[in-house]
Amino acid sequence: MDSNLFPEGTKRCGLPKFLLWMVFPTAILLWGVYAAVKIFYYGIGVTGLDNYFGFGLWITFDLAVIALGAGAFFTGFLKYILKIDQLKNIINLAVVLGFLCYSGAMLILTMDIGQPIRAWFGYWHPNVHSMLTEVIFCITCYCTVLIIEFIPLILEQKQLNKIPFLHHFAHHLHVNMALFAGIGTFLSTFHQGSLGGMYGVMFGRPYAFREGFFIWPWTFFLFVLSAVGSGPVFTVLVCTLIEKMTGKKLVEYKVKALMGKIAGTMLCVYMFFKIIDTWAWAVGYLPSVGLTFEQMFYGNVYGQWLLWTELVLCGIVPAIMLITPSIRNNPTLLYSAAILDCIGVTINRYVFTVQTIAIPVMPFDNWEVYVPNWAEWATTLMICAYGALVLSLCYRYLPMFPQELKLNKK
Repeated sequence: MDSNLFPEGTKRCGLPKFLLWMVFPTAILLWGVYAAVKIFYYGIGVTGLDNYFGFGLWITFDLAVIALGAGAFFTGFLKYILKIDQLKNIINLAVVLGFLCYSGAMLILTMDIGQPIRAWFGYWHPNVHSMLTEVIFCITCYCTVLIIEFIPLILEQKQLNKIPFLHHFAHHLHVNMALFAGIGTFLSTFHQGSLGGMYGVMFGRPYAFREGFFIWPWTFFLFVLSAVGSGPVFTVLVCTLIEKMTGKKLVEYKVKALMGKIAGTMLCVYMFFKIIDTWAWAVGYLPSVGLTFEQMFYGNVYGQWLLWTELVLCGIVPAIMLITPSIRNNPTLLYSAAILDCIGVTINRYVFTVQTIAIPVMPFDNWEVYVPNWAEWATTLMICAYGALVLSLCYRYLPMFPQELKLNKK
C-alpha cells in the first residue's frame, strides 16, 4: 500500500487526492515539454529572442533561481561548517530546493544555448579567459554535489532504509557531509560570483560594467552577497507554503526566524555595498564615459522605478524588517519581508540581464523592448512544475522534516 512508503509515523492525504493535485503541475510540465520539443526542433527562432536580445526570460529566471537556491550551500555551510545545530530541522528542504533550482537552471540552459547537441563544447573546448567557463564547470560540479547531498535523504525512505547496504551507505554519506558542504560552498560561491562578474566585465554595456577589485569587478561580490541574503528566506517561504497546503507544522517558527535573521544580516551587508556601488556608478563611472544617470532608463518598461523598487522597497525595507527582532518574530511580517527580499533579487537579475542589453550603445541604436513569447513562458513554467512535482513526492515519501512528528502530536 502507498501508506507503507510514508515517513515513519507520519500521515499523508489519500492517494486519489494526491494524484488529483499532481494533475495540475503535470499539465504545465507537459505544456512546457511541448514547447521545448518545438525549440529543440526549430531552434530559438520560435522564441522572443533575436540577434539583439540573446539573453531574456530564460537567463533572468536562471539567475534568479540560482540565487534563491543559494539557501542550500549557505545553510549547509552554517549547519555543517559553523555547527549551527538548529538548522538541522530545515537543511533537508534547503538541499532539495538547491537541487531543484540548479538542475532546473541547467535544464533551461539546454534551450538557451541554441544548439544543445554542442553543449559539450564548453567542457571540451573551454575559453579559459571567460567567466562563463568558470560558471559552466562550477555549476556542473555543484549540481553533482547537490545530488550527493540529496542521495542520503532518498536512501532514508522507510523501505529503502531497511536494506542494510543502503542504510550504511547513507550513514557514511551523512558522516562526510561536512566535506561536501565545504566543497559546495566553494563551488557555489565562485559560480555565483562569476555570474555577476560576467556582467561587470562587459565594458561595452554601461549599465552593467563595473571597476575591479583585484581581478574581479564589484558585481562578482554583489551577486554572492545578494544570493546569501535571499536564499535562506526563500527556503522559509517554501516551507511555509508546504505547511499551508498540508495543514501541518513542519518546522518550529524559531528556526524560520533564525533563517530570517541570517538572511537579514547578509542582506544588510549586501545593501551597504550595493548602495555604494550604485552611487559610484552614477556619479563616477557614467560621467567618465560621457553618459548620465538618466540615460540608463527609458519609459515605464526600463524606468527608474525598477532601481528604486530594488534598492528601497525590496532591499532596505526587508533588511530592516529581518534584523529587527520584534518584526522578525511576527510571522506575517517575516513572510512579507521574505517575499520582498526574493522580489528584489529577481529584479536585480532582470535589469542586469535585459535592461543592460536594451540600452543603446551605438549612435545608430535605439532603445529596444524585449517581450518573451509563449514558448519561453511555457518552458520557464515547466521548470516550476518540475519543482512542484519533485517537492510533492519528497514531502510524501521522504523524511524531509525531522520535527514533523513532534510538532503534530495530538
